[in-house]
Amino acid sequence: MRDPNLLVGMDKPDDAGVYRISDDTALILTLDFFTPVVDDPYMFGQIAVTNALSDVYAMGGRPLTAMNIICFPQKGDVSILQEILRGGYDKMAEAGTLLVGGHSVDDSEIKYGLSVTGIVHPDRILKNIGSQVGDKLILTKPVGTGIISTAIKADIADAGVEEKVAMYMNTLNKTPAELMEGFDVHACTDVTGFGLLGHACEMIEKSDVGMRIFSSRVPVIKEALEYASMGLIPAGAYRNEKYRESFVEKNSSVSDDIMKILFDPQTSGGLMISLPSDQADRLLVMLHDAGITDAAIIGEITRDHPGGIMVE
Repeated sequence: MRDPNLLVGMDKPDDAGVYRISDDTALILTLDFFTPVVDDPYMFGQIAVTNALSDVYAMGGRPLTAMNIICFPQKGDVSILQEILRGGYDKMAEAGTLLVGGHSVDDSEIKYGLSVTGIVHPDRILKNIGSQVGDKLILTKPVGTGIISTAIKADIADAGVEEKVAMYMNTLNKTPAELMEGFDVHACTDVTGFGLLGHACEMIEKSDVGMRIFSSRVPVIKEALEYASMGLIPAGAYRNEKYRESFVEKNSSVSDDIMKILFDPQTSGGLMISLPSDQADRLLVMLHDAGITDAAIIGEITRDHPGGIMVE
């Protein structure tokens, strides 16, 4: 079934669906939920909501309403459920998003997230495709959360490391989304389960442009490098790499550990923004001034190797 008001659908994978309801308003529709990535239930609730709202920001929109999705064991400790929901509610309030309902299911494994509705002007939708030759790529958060989460589950990461990674996962992409409204952004996506290189591949797959990633410029959570060298790599990183291996090349100087980090599945990662070179430096300064100090220019769009990525 085709509908001319469906502006972003399933024909090309993107961060959310978009449906036009008037000449100046379109709805952004997305859903995301997962199992706990930290031990603290309140923090888990916040991270799950931050992650779910991120798709709306990546599409250039503003999250408007949300509905809770919760899986919880019927005989579980209700206080844990209360803390998860309290964390989620507080994060929604921070984002200016209204909680309008939800649904729960009896499940032996805890899961939490949101179905989110956002709004955007139909002419200002940001897709994960559309990058142009000469664009620079900005990443707003460091990568490595999947590797560190693996270390936490293995009881190797200490409380300080867990607190650090939770802080990154708990930070809304609201500010960078608002700042980039004043720029000619050609494409944008949020870096989540497919890892940085997996989502980068989506940006240039089957296109007439290529991408160059400067691995030394990619912000990485320091401890992730240490854990990667110990072999603490989540299975998702190997799956991501296997799926995209035909699209990605690397220089001999780039280590296997760095490649695993670049394929590391992220929870509530940053935005990857493609915009003209002469505007990227100004946006980066604004991001840093706004406290997003890990933001960095990590690559560029090229005419070389169309549909593929070179990691240097």
